[in-house]
Amino acid sequence: MKVICDRLALSDALGIVSGVVARRTPSPVLTCVRLTAENGQLAMAATDTEASLRHVMDQVEVEKDGDLLIPAAKLLQIVKACAAATVTLNAKGHHLQIIAADSQFKLNGYDPAESPEIPAFDPGSVDCTIDGGTLTSLVSRSLFAAADEHSRYAINGVLFDREEKKLRMVATDGRRLAVAAGDCSVAEGTRKCIVPSKALGLVRQLVSSPDAVVSISIDDHHVTFHVDASAGPSTLTSTLVEGKFPPFDDVIPKDQDKRCTIDREALRTAIGQAALLTSEESRSVRMRFENEQLTLSSHVPEMGEAVVQLPLVDWEGDELEINFNPTLLGDALKVIDTEQVLLEFKSSNKPGVLRTGREFTYVLVPLNL
Repeated sequence: MKVICDRLALSDALGIVSGVVARRTPSPVLTCVRLTAENGQLAMAATDTEASLRHVMDQVEVEKDGDLLIPAAKLLQIVKACAAATVTLNAKGHHLQIIAADSQFKLNGYDPAESPEIPAFDPGSVDCTIDGGTLTSLVSRSLFAAADEHSRYAINGVLFDREEKKLRMVATDGRRLAVAAGDCSVAEGTRKCIVPSKALGLVRQLVSSPDAVVSISIDDHHVTFHVDASAGPSTLTSTLVEGKFPPFDDVIPKDQDKRCTIDREALRTAIGQAALLTSEESRSVRMRFENEQLTLSSHVPEMGEAVVQLPLVDWEGDELEINFNPTLLGDALKVIDTEQVLLEFKSSNKPGVLRTGREFTYVLVPLNL
């Protein structure tokens, strides 16, 4: 195999594919990326047995076809360290020579026959398609709220909930719930499954353009995302999270009688300021809603206190004081781009709701006053 590659494109591609490489494993081949040069393209594939990714790179000049299994992390380090515009990959046997201007490296690899099988994309199995911009928005507005290494495995991922051409992605960690909604196409009936957080993080990296077309296939145990992008097609397949996702519709409050619309960026800034005088032991900001004013305050006895005020134009309901973790509230404000957000409440000990139309709903459990 001999391939001349654009160095930056090669570095970006290896960075994405390395995301599925196993970090700790007794099997060396699971730490490798499989490089296959054919038909004027360079295909890269890797797997940790739970997720697998195949990415095709077009920004190459293939002088000789070939196949090689090579340690992914070290290859990426070498490519990143080179300063040349192009990098030549020259494989002989199970060894790879990397040439960039005046630098040369040699990496020992493995027989590609030892590589686990990487599933191929089947166009006939597509459940739905969605444009890249919509998909990345749905992922961004849900993934941040998913649990991390929680004992309830069903919430260690994001619920994929499709009804006809309406798609919702839902995540929770027990303290908050994020529901992101959007449209898809080529879809019929309904489909529900729980997609691992790692897989969705990788999909977000694969979608290099909002115009990219993403085809999604789902069976009883796996989900596949096929991204048809200008930089080259990519196929990610992942096992699904087992278990039953909590009945999230029941968690979203329906009887809120206190509400207001507020500038998103002003609220995000105020929460960040009030959070400056909190501590790990007292990670709480108090929000007091009155007729024409929102007051955010925080207090740490050994440190001091903060008071930040914002004008309220359309507060509906009685006065309310409620405490929230500023990080959890700020997380939601970071992933939306609307100028205004709607806040809804019932009482100081009931969950609050943040909405942006029908596209995003965020439920947050308050802290004890």
